[in-house]
Amino acid sequence: MTTVVEKGLVVEGLRKRYGDRPAVDGVSFTLPAGGSLAIVGESGSGKTTTVRMLVGLEHADGGTVRLDGRDRSARPRGRAERLARAREMQMVFQDPYLSLDPRIPVRGCLDEVLRLHTALDPAARAARVAQLLDRVGLGAREAAALPRGLSGGQRQRVAIARALAVEPRVLVLDEAVAALDVSIQAQILELLREIRREAGVGYLFVTHDLAVVRHVADAVLVLKSGRVVESGPVDRVLGSPEHPYTRLLLDSVPRRGWDPMGTRRGT
Repeated sequence: MTTVVEKGLVVEGLRKRYGDRPAVDGVSFTLPAGGSLAIVGESGSGKTTTVRMLVGLEHADGGTVRLDGRDRSARPRGRAERLARAREMQMVFQDPYLSLDPRIPVRGCLDEVLRLHTALDPAARAARVAQLLDRVGLGAREAAALPRGLSGGQRQRVAIARALAVEPRVLVLDEAVAALDVSIQAQILELLREIRREAGVGYLFVTHDLAVVRHVADAVLVLKSGRVVESGPVDRVLGSPEHPYTRLLLDSVPRRGWDPMGTRRGT
């Protein structure tokens, strides 16, 4: 009998408490291979805690996480397993300046990742760095610059290039465009769409911006107080929401004719 390995990310019953407060309470979802899922909710809903557990920055109190059939729930056993898991799932943060070493030029930031995770020689690493930067629309000038010499959008492109260096199966983007102005947001989102189309990498977007959800995700998961209150295809959830909390999130989005006082009154 042939065993069929389930492709993609499968999360079941994920839980995390801080003291007596449940931060994540039984969260379950599936991200198909190459798919794109947005996790939305207000501040404190458990979005970031959920994805930090997935990439190993927080330890879950319960639940299971499997990627392409491999269990990631237990703590990694040793350095080799820890690095292997890091290659499978990479994270891009809201403020790339805090995740880039301010003392090292961009070229060095990427080379450091390749030295850690690959057996490439210096010449091959240099070629790969140039290829990665070109993929995100950066060149030799940016390669030689320190992070402080780049714009916010350029720094985020560097962070994306660094995450892609190890060819992950899943890219976690935690409010990755929230700190950028609208025109730069659009450029980064278009870049991410191109990368997903070409590389087949899966995306987990953590965001409070429902406009971003409509542009980048196939499906959406709505969290409230650490629990899933609604999930499904983006068009259905945002077009015909079933849960009052989802409707409240949608009603809170500024638009033509928006009445914040009306929203506050529940009208």
